[in-house]
Amino acid sequence: MSMTDSQKIPATVITGFLGAGKTTLIRNLLQTANGKRIALIINEFGDLGVDGEVLKGCGEETCSEDDIVELTNGCICCTVADDFVPTMTALLERERRPDHIVIETSGLALPQPLVSAFNWPEIRERVTVDGVVTVVDARAVADGRFASDVDKVKAQREADEALDHESPLEELFEDQITCADMIILNKADLVDDAALDRLQGEVESEIKRAVKVVRVANGSLPAEVLLGLGSATELEVHNRKSHHEMEHEAFHAEHGEDAEHEHHHDHDDFESFVVALPEVSYHKGVAASLAPVIEAHDVLRLKGFLAVKDKSMRLVVQAVGNRIDTYFDREWQDGETRESRLVVIGLEGIDSEAIGEAVKAALQ
Repeated sequence: MSMTDSQKIPATVITGFLGAGKTTLIRNLLQTANGKRIALIINEFGDLGVDGEVLKGCGEETCSEDDIVELTNGCICCTVADDFVPTMTALLERERRPDHIVIETSGLALPQPLVSAFNWPEIRERVTVDGVVTVVDARAVADGRFASDVDKVKAQREADEALDHESPLEELFEDQITCADMIILNKADLVDDAALDRLQGEVESEIKRAVKVVRVANGSLPAEVLLGLGSATELEVHNRKSHHEMEHEAFHAEHGEDAEHEHHHDHDDFESFVVALPEVSYHKGVAASLAPVIEAHDVLRLKGFLAVKDKSMRLVVQAVGNRIDTYFDREWQDGETRESRLVVIGLEGIDSEAIGEAVKAALQ
């Protein structure tokens, strides 16, 4: 028996590039859920589930550890059939069904394939996409991290013949914007009003429909703003095509529907690895010590946990470029190994051995 739209469980997809503030946004959502039972599906790029661990440590009654499912086998947009659909099916068959499902995608994910998965028979009768929320790091974009600069690209191409394509970062950013029902300009307190106005104009120019754009600091938006959009995005995701989908259609239009087309996503141009190291002795110097390493090796994202000598709590490290935040989140638990592990994410070809040694040297 099929459900009416009002009986379906709403799901919110929270997407956005690496370090935009998705996990912080979700923490604030949980703290303002007013008793609504939330189930979380967390997908991370890399072998160490940092975001899921941070959220498990938040201690919100509306979302227990049993309600948090981590997918770390790869980018969710490429593992829909193998990971996401079975996870959703198992979640829906629980005796206590959630009131709302929140899905945090990897920062390298295309949201379009994930939203399309809500049209699968196992899901579409029981769940609807309440909305796609794209979180943007306002400071990073204002600094030109993902901005298109024709003159600069031209100069780079002239200097290096290998640079004959658009940046994968730029395409990911545009695809995540294109799919949004709401756009969060996060870290707005780090950007002046004039730059924010320009940024908002650039973001709005990427899409051909009305989308709510909200400016916030530290992801501080209550659940009542993020949930209840009622967008049913799965019904019109075909109007929000990614670069990959458009390239695929153009290829078959030129070569015919039966022509073989090599499938790849832009996040194939990224790599991640885990650096394991002993306890650190001085936590207040972590940010200053890591900044030169990140800058020297063009690390896009660094995150994880450090064990600090003589401290009973673990230290969370979150870095976007050379902007680094550290804070203690919870006590080390009985039976838990006190170990320091950091995920490093960068463009394909990064020197993992050199970076690993540099990180260890910086923190010891």
